[in-house]
Amino acid sequence: MDSIAVTPKAVAKIREAFRREGVTEGGLRLGVQGGGCSGLSYLFRFDPKPRVTDKVLQFEDVNVFVDPKSLLYLGGMTLDWKDTLLYSGFEFQNPHAKKSCGCGTSFST
Repeated sequence: MDSIAVTPKAVAKIREAFRREGVTEGGLRLGVQGGGCSGLSYLFRFDPKPRVTDKVLQFEDVNVFVDPKSLLYLGGMTLDWKDTLLYSGFEFQNPHAKKSCGCGTSFST
């Protein structure tokens, strides 16, 4: 369970954000860091290039970089985009998360 899925809706939103920011190279860094209201929080940012030890995943023309330590917590995860009346944003569907906060950006295992 070391793969990460990114839905077509999420890929389109990532591409849109990159285009808006003028990003033409690099990719999206997905990771995990200590902190947040549930203990661990998701790292989600643009990175100009992957690190030597990163796993590089490609979804159409969008690259996603994940470091090996974060992959332990993110393997099997699906990154999706939700657009409802109450919420609009990225959603992390993580099988390792036993508990998550209300905002959906932090979790515990």
